[in-house]
Amino acid sequence: MTMSDMDPKSRQGAAGASPIPQQEELIGADILVRALELEGVKYLWGYPGGAVLYIYDALYKQQSIQHVLVRHEQAAIHAADGYARATGEVGVALVTSGPGVTNAITGIATAYMDSIPMVIVTGQVPTSAIGQDAFQECDTVGITRPVVKHNFLVKDVKDLALTLKKAFHVARTGRPGPVVVDIPKDVSIDKAVFEYPAELHMRSYQPVKKGHPGQIRKAVQLLLSAQRPYIYTGGGVILGEATAELRELVDLLGFPTTNTLMGLGAMPGTDPRFLGMLGMHGTFEANMTMQHCDVLLAVGARFDDRVIGNPKHFAQVQRKIIHVDIDPSSISKRVKVDIPIVGDVKEVLQELISQIRDARERPDADQLNAWWRQIKEWRSKDCLSYKSSDSLIKPQAVVEKLWELTQGRDTYITSDVGQHQMWAAQFYKFDEPRRWINSGGLGTMGVGLPYAMGIKLAKPDSDVFCITGEGSIQMCIQELSTCQQYNTPVKIVALNNRYLGMVRQWQQLSYGGRYSHSYMDALPDFVKLAEAYGHVGIRVDHPSEVEAALKEAIRLKDRTVFLDIRTDPGENVWPMVQAGKGITEMLLGSEEL
Repeated sequence: MTMSDMDPKSRQGAAGASPIPQQEELIGADILVRALELEGVKYLWGYPGGAVLYIYDALYKQQSIQHVLVRHEQAAIHAADGYARATGEVGVALVTSGPGVTNAITGIATAYMDSIPMVIVTGQVPTSAIGQDAFQECDTVGITRPVVKHNFLVKDVKDLALTLKKAFHVARTGRPGPVVVDIPKDVSIDKAVFEYPAELHMRSYQPVKKGHPGQIRKAVQLLLSAQRPYIYTGGGVILGEATAELRELVDLLGFPTTNTLMGLGAMPGTDPRFLGMLGMHGTFEANMTMQHCDVLLAVGARFDDRVIGNPKHFAQVQRKIIHVDIDPSSISKRVKVDIPIVGDVKEVLQELISQIRDARERPDADQLNAWWRQIKEWRSKDCLSYKSSDSLIKPQAVVEKLWELTQGRDTYITSDVGQHQMWAAQFYKFDEPRRWINSGGLGTMGVGLPYAMGIKLAKPDSDVFCITGEGSIQMCIQELSTCQQYNTPVKIVALNNRYLGMVRQWQQLSYGGRYSHSYMDALPDFVKLAEAYGHVGIRVDHPSEVEAALKEAIRLKDRTVFLDIRTDPGENVWPMVQAGKGITEMLLGSEEL
């Protein structure tokens, strides 16, 4: 993709900003800060180093952007990522060259896999030293290329402002994603006249927004003639701000609906037409409906391996598939579809709704009722039931109690990756979008706490809970220091089972119970550790203590609280589709082993 063929439409500042003096000459670092201000950036997460010291000096001299000093570059990217997921705005991070960049790679890849709009500014050695194995040099463009939507190396300060405009434009439009802007140290001190276009047009980058009218007409006809319909949506509905349209469509048609892990909250978790999450740890009814529907409307989802399992098994049942996505490369990538519609999901759903309202036909009520009777039968299995205990804390019960206690409160839930992530997805009923913040595509441990920090800055009056495990939390636990410095009072709910739980579960089911290096036998005292960072630590050992501990965490609104909840070490996540199996080949509990 060539990024230089751009036609600036205006030489005035961004919408609402004052005109920029045409002959104002600034150093590159000041150009960067001014561009961030014009893009409306409020928070910047970062860590200084030699290659970015001019930029940090420019930040020192301004007041509009709050810089957050993290304790590790990976956390800077995760925090900016969490902010972007919760707000829909572009998250921005700043790291230095060399190890600063390489430490940031995991965060960049995490955002890339989940299509999160971000701009990451990286320092680079001076242009004259590039390629000379200089101190703290690495090939940032080469290293990040596989895990970014695009990247830029700015070799001339005259190109810096326009490059930053392109970076934000590319990050937030089409299928969103992270964009890296690599700035050599000499570029940050060289001078140029500052000009920043309010908008731009890039001939080689023009994402399709409107869906093809003919394809939409075909989709409407297919939906109205369906006997066993299903609506399957992913993170694209949330990223595309299309939640209202999805709910209107479901109200109009009365069809059953499911969300992927990344799409939770697009349909209210308490809505009876919502069948729960589908896929590897999805509900029995969601997976059975997916396999046996005759017309499937897929919106902003990609039929990934954790959703449909084995593609050959999925293809055994004949069904017609309508697939709506902003990214044409996602359509028919893993599953052949019948009606592809490339376009912005919000606009496509709006057009679908309009045409359905105008159509004379309506879905066959008798057939739809018969379909719902079948779904009710699948639901009767109560696949998420679990055995309660008077002595062992069940992790599912903790999540259920948290959901119960936070009803009516504006609450955000972050998670790390593993069993606790799946229990949170299964048992916390998300009624609104952008309230469930987790790493889906890359499955990155350690994201939960930095995500929570980023969200709490954006949403200071909301409750932000990080549901984590004793393994994941230790990956970025140093950010408890950042929480203290920047007063981001998040609540950490650590479901501590003394195992790398999901690894242990797989080892139990597929490796003959050989628990190779999955037991955590040298854990810190998390209560004392939290207190050492200046926070509140609470240990919970008995089921009778869970509710009181959660209430105390909520009551301590202005304090970061770490709940070390000692859960049943042998509990597994059910249902489960094992690797290589189809989505209807579910294990519903240990009795099926």
